[in-house]
Amino acid sequence: MKKVVVIGPESTGKSTLSEMLATRFHTVWAPEYAREYIEYLERPYEKDDLLKIAEGQVALEQQQLAKATDVLICDTDLYVIKVWSEHKYGDCDNRILAMIAQQQCDLYLLTNIDLAWENDPQREHPEPEMRSYFYNVYRDIVVQSGVPFVDISGSYAQREITAAAAVDKLLRG
Repeated sequence: MKKVVVIGPESTGKSTLSEMLATRFHTVWAPEYAREYIEYLERPYEKDDLLKIAEGQVALEQQQLAKATDVLICDTDLYVIKVWSEHKYGDCDNRILAMIAQQQCDLYLLTNIDLAWENDPQREHPEPEMRSYFYNVYRDIVVQSGVPFVDISGSYAQREITAAAAVDKLLRG
């Protein structure tokens, strides 16, 4: 079983791409658990919520892994929670860092910021300079991870073509 993680800044088409890839490769995908968690939270999220979100993300991935065929597509991983925590709160819970050390990935698909920003109540940084900042943070993460990665840019159609070719190559070994 291979695991592909779609990672990148807000509003870069991660969920759309994850769903398209899952359909194309006849498998399932693990959505970003934080979206569901925050949607039903009846208050602004706090730093302590990030550990619960990380635990929920891991549990969701395990659940979806049992249903996957050949490849599991993940809309984000725990690095996103680390980046979010460090940016908003100045650090990251050591328990989240320990979970990151345990996560595995076979391919990162890094989504670029060349799609137009789409407003969403859960998104926090529409400014072009912040989108660029976060793209560079995620690029540094995937480069330093040692895991193969492909930069995904262009229209939704071009993103799907590029991402599908990368996943196909991974599956062919």
